[in-house]
Amino acid sequence: MSATKPKKAASAGVAYDAYGLTKKQLAETVGLAPEALYKTSRLQAAKTQSRLREMNEILRRVSAWSGGPMQAMAWYRAEPIPAFGGRTAESLVKSGQAAALRDYLDSIALGGFA
Repeated sequence: MSATKPKKAASAGVAYDAYGLTKKQLAETVGLAPEALYKTSRLQAAKTQSRLREMNEILRRVSAWSGGPMQAMAWYRAEPIPAFGGRTAESLVKSGQAAALRDYLDSIALGGFA
């Protein structure tokens, strides 16, 4: 038996405060219905937690080179990524491709080309 550390729940409050979003905007940004962030039972759901964690992880990765949290959110929502056919980070996370985006960001961090 291996003991695994439980994942800390992602906080919607921290996310929308840090990025200047309302709960409704945050829900739309991660591709969820607004109720997913207003109802405690839905906020704790695996899908909601996964999307919030994915978005937060990606935003933390790009925040340093983008100029801060607000600029990272602008990049996340609007900047087309050529390696993904011009799709944004937001659309990739919404469609379940956060892992591919993380791999791409890792390669860029290691000196790869966009």
